[in-house]
Amino acid sequence: MKRNLLFCLPVLVCLALSGCVTSGTYQKKELEAQNLEKSLQEQRGQYNILMGENDQLKNDIKKLTTELAAMTGERNALATDKKGLEETLKSTSDAKNQKIGELSQKVGDLNLKVGDLTQKTADLEAENKRLKDEVARLQQQKEEVQKTSKTYGDLLEQMKGEISKGQVTISELKGKLTVNMVDSVLFDSGKAEVKPEGLVVLQKVVDILKTVKDKAVRIEGHTDNVQIVGQLAKRYPTNWELSAARAINVTRYLQQQGLDPALLAAVAYGEFKPVAANDTDEGRAKNRRIEIVLVAKE
Repeated sequence: MKRNLLFCLPVLVCLALSGCVTSGTYQKKELEAQNLEKSLQEQRGQYNILMGENDQLKNDIKKLTTELAAMTGERNALATDKKGLEETLKSTSDAKNQKIGELSQKVGDLNLKVGDLTQKTADLEAENKRLKDEVARLQQQKEEVQKTSKTYGDLLEQMKGEISKGQVTISELKGKLTVNMVDSVLFDSGKAEVKPEGLVVLQKVVDILKTVKDKAVRIEGHTDNVQIVGQLAKRYPTNWELSAARAINVTRYLQQQGLDPALLAAVAYGEFKPVAANDTDEGRAKNRRIEIVLVAKE
């Protein structure tokens, strides 16, 4: 993870020096990189603690298993003694009954101890498995963070021109990476077909997505709340249809460029998931967008 963070930091520095991203964005990314390194160190410390506990649990299981075997042998020996005494003391009923009672009590006590040790052994084995699963989960989490951070850095470098123009924004939150493109980059007004200039921008995303093998890709279409009127309404009665057509066309292009269609999904949100208020031209422009989101495979 540290190697990938060192790779991402020069990229962020390059973006800051070239004027393609703001100094605030660079500081934010630098802080994220430091937080990732801190998280890795914490995970390594937790891993070492868990492994120490794991070793201790193994020793406890071994000790308890030995004790269990010894007590089981003692119980069997007492059971044999009981049988012999029953045969010997047939003529002395009172003494026999007293001795049998004592031996039965001892056998009962030993059975309780054996049962208790058996339960403790099972509990320790279950705890051992839980610790192993936790170590495996932490390792997988670390690997996912490393992969997502590398993809984020690659996209920043590949699309720094569009980012500097305000046409594209890229965000990463809790392993979810989103490429947000304003509609004017990809489409002419009222159209759903991706224009040639938009295909050039999409190709930059494709080049990065082809390297991502462990994520699904969701293409989301969004619009402002201005209703479609005139001749255009015959083709797209509402913003649902327009956002769906745009998302589908982008999805189809990604498939044509070699992305696995089983990992692609087109989603239409219409006007119902805005990122800004629709009462200004600027806000409406932000809401008219295509979002390409990397999510966990189902």
